[in-house]
Amino acid sequence: MIQLTTLGYIHTIIGVLALIPAFISLFSYGVIAPQKRAGKIYITLTALACLTSFPIMKSGHLSPGHFLAIMILVMLPLAYYASSIKLFGQKWQYIQVVLMSLTLFFSLIPAFVETLTRLPLGHPFASGQDDPALKPVLGVLALIFVVGICYQLYRLKAQNRGLQSV
Repeated sequence: MIQLTTLGYIHTIIGVLALIPAFISLFSYGVIAPQKRAGKIYITLTALACLTSFPIMKSGHLSPGHFLAIMILVMLPLAYYASSIKLFGQKWQYIQVVLMSLTLFFSLIPAFVETLTRLPLGHPFASGQDDPALKPVLGVLALIFVVGICYQLYRLKAQNRGLQSV
């Protein structure tokens, strides 16, 4: 049995549920679209997952995962309101895509680390968040993120070019 507090279970369930609308949005629209229903559900569940992470402290102080949660909580409203932020100008769609994808990537880092330090039961893949065995896993995750961002931006640019030629 995995040892988690009640809040730990609640946080984990919310965090996992947040991934469902994120991937639905990615596969349906090619981006995590905050204006669509799946995007709004993702934003809500991700914000709740971040907020429920703060009281969970194995070491008695903030961890790198908590700092990722803070960054996600800053990025979510920036992404949601990107179209109305004058500083972003005409590039707001590109910034929105990057910010929404970053929130997913930053959510997946502690998800992978926590999962791999607990599973398989009795003989976890990694002994802790600093275990060198995690580096290649997180490297592959980062590579998938970079390729995914490049693909999303390429599609968005092609879509915008198509709209301009009409």
